[in-house]
Amino acid sequence: MSLEKEIQSSFIDEHQKLAVNIIYTQNQITSGISGVLKPFGISIQQFNVLRILRGQYPNAANVNLIIERMLDKMSNASRIVDKLEQKGLVERKRNKIDARNRDVLITKKGLDLLADIQPKMQVLTHQTINLCEEEARTLNALLDKLRQKNHDQ
Repeated sequence: MSLEKEIQSSFIDEHQKLAVNIIYTQNQITSGISGVLKPFGISIQQFNVLRILRGQYPNAANVNLIIERMLDKMSNASRIVDKLEQKGLVERKRNKIDARNRDVLITKKGLDLLADIQPKMQVLTHQTINLCEEEARTLNALLDKLRQKNHDQ
């Protein structure tokens, strides 16, 4: 169904429609991801931090590295790490170089949780993203181009 029919609106031009279409589509995808994560008791932001830490594993990461890599730059990484630590999904360790800093390491429980979530997330993305591999590649390239223009300004 077209965006105009779904939200019952018209647009000034294709650029305005594209901006609204991206936001609308992002909200649908986010809702699906939240639905997958809800039974596991974690938020999208917590999932993102766990994935970042899994990428660093077996090395730890500091909060600044986590902030740099987070998808949602408005999230409070320290608070998210606190919640993940309370759930036993990450642990904080004293930084060997700077004792004032704490390193964050994903635990086995955190790795196991990601392993449990992965198949469900894969099913969701294949159901939600109704594009063939080539179309997905093209859209990814266009979105990269869109963001690049925004970074250059």
